[in-house]
Amino acid sequence: MENPAASPENENIVKNRELNIWEALIPVVILMALLAYNIFFADGVWLGEYSNQLILLTGGLIAMVVGLFNKTAFSTMLAEIWENLKSVFIPILILLLVGALAGSWLISGVIPAMVYYGLQVLNPSIFLPASVIIAALISIATGSSWTTSATVGIALVGIGNAIGVPAGMIAGAVISGAYFGDKMSPLSDTTNLAPAMAGTDLFTHIRYMAFTTGPSILITLVVFGILSYTTDVAGKTDIAGFLNSIDQTFTITPWLFIVPIIVIALILLKSHPLIALGAGIVSAIICGLIFQPEVLNSINSSLFSSISQAVFTDVAIKTDNESLNELFSSGGMLGMVWTILLIISAMVFGGIMDGIGALARITKSLLKMAKGIFGLFASTVVSCLGLNIIASDQYLAIVIPGKMFKQAYEDKNLAPENLSRTLEDSGTVTSVLIPWNTCGAYQSSVLGVSVADYFVYAIFNYVSPFMTLLFAGLSIKIRKLTKK
Repeated sequence: MENPAASPENENIVKNRELNIWEALIPVVILMALLAYNIFFADGVWLGEYSNQLILLTGGLIAMVVGLFNKTAFSTMLAEIWENLKSVFIPILILLLVGALAGSWLISGVIPAMVYYGLQVLNPSIFLPASVIIAALISIATGSSWTTSATVGIALVGIGNAIGVPAGMIAGAVISGAYFGDKMSPLSDTTNLAPAMAGTDLFTHIRYMAFTTGPSILITLVVFGILSYTTDVAGKTDIAGFLNSIDQTFTITPWLFIVPIIVIALILLKSHPLIALGAGIVSAIICGLIFQPEVLNSINSSLFSSISQAVFTDVAIKTDNESLNELFSSGGMLGMVWTILLIISAMVFGGIMDGIGALARITKSLLKMAKGIFGLFASTVVSCLGLNIIASDQYLAIVIPGKMFKQAYEDKNLAPENLSRTLEDSGTVTSVLIPWNTCGAYQSSVLGVSVADYFVYAIFNYVSPFMTLLFAGLSIKIRKLTKK
């Protein structure tokens, strides 16, 4: 059989010289320097509203120059970019539908109803740990931290703001619970991806994750319990004003909860997310026409125009309470454009870095520093975190280390679930802590809270990698390969 590497179309691959570590780091160092300057010294607007997108594309251009200097074919880099862009086509569609969902749930009264009933049910003294638990349950049921944030997350932020809880705390609680559920749900894409990369099965992976994930979520609940106890919140008399304002503006009825129930039921039935979100939008519009005709008439001259404005552009519903006006506004699909452009820019940069071999080279260098079992676990954690920073995508932070470290774990007689658990403990959960990562950008956009504001409160997300290192360092639940 002919050797494919010797064929004319692959001749350029044969001639390629492997990048050294310093060449591979050139685009990374420049990218990090530009991003750091933009975030810390230019308030994120150095090059205008789309600063991060332009910086990521600049990093990609520098990586391309490094690749061309190394005789990497331009077509190879373009192919990797195309593969990356194809991989985020569905997530981009989901983002657009999430924008439409937020707008339609607002004009239908679904979000106001969640806030209205939530203000009465959620006790302010346990609001933060309760938010963690609610977000976790929804995320386990749906398998998606993104869907959780776009639905109950938005409502919890609104309720928390209404009773005086800092937005960063609320977002941190929502994200902590959402990512716990995302990790442990068999419906989650990352929960399926990690064992596939490591070479174990789904339910072995989930059971093994429970050893590190359980203590992490318990620590999270304890910390949020203390924060709830020590945070001054508004009393019942203050809440009455919010309830009255919502009641005067919207028709509030439990029937509105049919909309989120439909979405959750479809996801539990393993319907495609696009179908589930689409059903959520359509059912919300129907509820809006039935229950909120006065709200729709106040937005625009016709019902059709009001619905189109809420779904596609932006809408703001005024109440007699200034604190609620910011909550009752939505950017629709248009509000997701910034995030979508950031994702596309990140995929371009990550694709070029992968195409020139820089990502693989950096990870291989980490492998050389792995001394002993703890060193191997630490290298995996650093690699996942580094790729979340460099490649701006949690999927790459799982796939590339999974490929690179799989043999190393086998060589040390470690069962593959050790690797799959570490990939999730460090790759999945830390993505949301990076402002320019697709997850960080999404959560910040949907919840309306910057990464800088919720970072310190996303307790589960930064406790998890430390927990997996603690277990490795103390040799707790480090499963060995079984010899047949």
